[in-house]
Amino acid sequence: MHSPTAAAAPRAASPLPGLLLASLGAVAFSGKAIIVKLAYRHGVDAVTLIMFRMLFALPLFLALAWWAGRGKPPLERRDWLAVLGLGFSGYYLASFLDFAGLAYVSASFERLVLYLNPTLVLLLGWVLFGRRVGARQGLALAVSYAGVLLVFGHELRLEGENVALGAALVFGSALSYAVYLVYSGEEVKRLGSLRLTGLATSVACVLCIAQFLLLRPLSAATEVAEPVIWLSLLNATACTFAPVLMVMMAIERIGSTLAAQTGMIGPMSTILMGVLILGEPFTAWVAAGTALVLAGIWLLARWR
Repeated sequence: MHSPTAAAAPRAASPLPGLLLASLGAVAFSGKAIIVKLAYRHGVDAVTLIMFRMLFALPLFLALAWWAGRGKPPLERRDWLAVLGLGFSGYYLASFLDFAGLAYVSASFERLVLYLNPTLVLLLGWVLFGRRVGARQGLALAVSYAGVLLVFGHELRLEGENVALGAALVFGSALSYAVYLVYSGEEVKRLGSLRLTGLATSVACVLCIAQFLLLRPLSAATEVAEPVIWLSLLNATACTFAPVLMVMMAIERIGSTLAAQTGMIGPMSTILMGVLILGEPFTAWVAAGTALVLAGIWLLARWR
């Protein structure tokens, strides 16, 4: 016979919905690289491609910013300056460098480099704020970077010197987003994660559209192949806006640590989609490099 206390105790919420949301969000984010590589087959350049992605995403993120800001106090001047800076670093510059880098490297390698974000946040904390990096954290960093270097060396032999340029661009993207993560903490507390994401991404969308208008004639937008338009629409919705919501909802249900660890399936899903959709080779080098990167990130999360 159960005691009254035991009978009245509420059942713990199942983590499965949160885990499912985090998994779907990670896979959807990873699909961006596949869509970009498919679009490049139609002769489009990075400036035009990212413009279409952000053009389709802008109304969605404006709606998100409005929805998340209902009933909240208006932004102060310091908030607007922070949103502009974070939007530039975290979404405009990071997205543009990523798109540009994907013209030279495989989707699998791009995803591995981007998954160095937690290590870059740790390193920036050390460089900018003097935060101590322990021996175990240093070991986790070494493991992750060894995996990236392993795959980089393999790609360099296969694809040639342009891989170095592509790797530098994608690493710049990861570094730019790490700067966003380091400096966004205080603003997240003031505005909330959804409102900040909606506002900062809207800023990035406007910057990407303005970049296109400055660097390309308007005719460049009408001359792209029709599949580029549909791929960009898919990228803006299924691989940009939807995963933002799914990951945020997952964090609400299972916490940021477990959501981040679940997101480690991202590189694996990119590799699988790269093999099945793009015909990219899956070699022992790629498998070993991926295992090292994921092991390093897992160790970093465990030893933090």
